[in-house]
Amino acid sequence: MHKAHDGAAPSLAAKMRRGDLFSEKCPSREILKHVTSRWGVLVLVALRDGTHRFSELRRKVGGVSERMLAQTLQWLEADGLVLRQSYPVVPPHVEYSLTALGQEAAEKVEVLADWIEGNLPQLMSAQLVAKPRQ
Repeated sequence: MHKAHDGAAPSLAAKMRRGDLFSEKCPSREILKHVTSRWGVLVLVALRDGTHRFSELRRKVGGVSERMLAQTLQWLEADGLVLRQSYPVVPPHVEYSLTALGQEAAEKVEVLADWIEGNLPQLMSAQLVAKPRQ
């Protein structure tokens, strides 16, 4: 449980502002799911380079299906992390970029992604040791 600085339990309003990830009903869990999903992390990091069209993102984020990329972008847009800019031209032209909140989130998940890549040999060794014997 979170404690206020004076030792008293935080008010309901303070809890709602901060969120409570350990509570199954906390709305921050859905956002955490979107941001930390495999595709969410990769899309956020990819958009740190700047604005991209859908097809550019799909090429950059290898292995993502069109459907999963569209869904991930919709989630991140609804969470206020990605900005979708549609231009009224034929054929349709849509661009995606990070909002200020999205930039902050992308910086955070990029640190985690960099840590994973930097420790990949040790992580892979641990996986080999942990594999169940057949």
